[in-house]
Amino acid sequence: MQEQSSVKPLSSVLPEGGAGNDSVESPPRRPFLFLFGAVTIPIIILDQATKLFVQAHMALYESIALIPNYLDITYTLNPGAAFSMLADAPPWVRKAFLLTMACAAIIVLGVLIVRADRISITSVAFAMVLGGAAGNLIDRAIRGRVIDFMRAHYYDLNYPVFNVADSAISIGVVLIILASFFGGDDEPKPDQAG
Repeated sequence: MQEQSSVKPLSSVLPEGGAGNDSVESPPRRPFLFLFGAVTIPIIILDQATKLFVQAHMALYESIALIPNYLDITYTLNPGAAFSMLADAPPWVRKAFLLTMACAAIIVLGVLIVRADRISITSVAFAMVLGGAAGNLIDRAIRGRVIDFMRAHYYDLNYPVFNVADSAISIGVVLIILASFFGGDDEPKPDQAG
């Protein structure tokens, strides 16, 4: 007795008109190259360019008022995490912890961006956080400390000095929180799932 093959020829599966027909779905294009190229890389470049400019043109702790009593450029070196967290920890603990956390964050964010099916608020936010994390990691790896220079304050009431990378991380986190509150845009809603 001869076995019947369950494999059908391609021509019998495709609708008339062959592979060029619009009804045949192709796998979705993943936007990670766009996100890396249009969001992550520009943030890293802007972050490093502004830090190098400040380092080359200002003395440490020099301050230039942009908007008196509100916004200054103040050159500082931050041995801690974002906004000077862990600045008082022993140097070897701080360095090991911060480098490990930064590398882990970069790997996780990279995977999340690569797995994104489309460009969305969340995927753009991940790309922003990745750019910020990479920018500050470059500082830690090269200088051992992060250059901070933006000082927002109201007279003597100070917000911690920050940089472009910190700003990208903060904006990215806010976008992720907003996307989670107002409906995730990466996952289909239960009533839309096929």
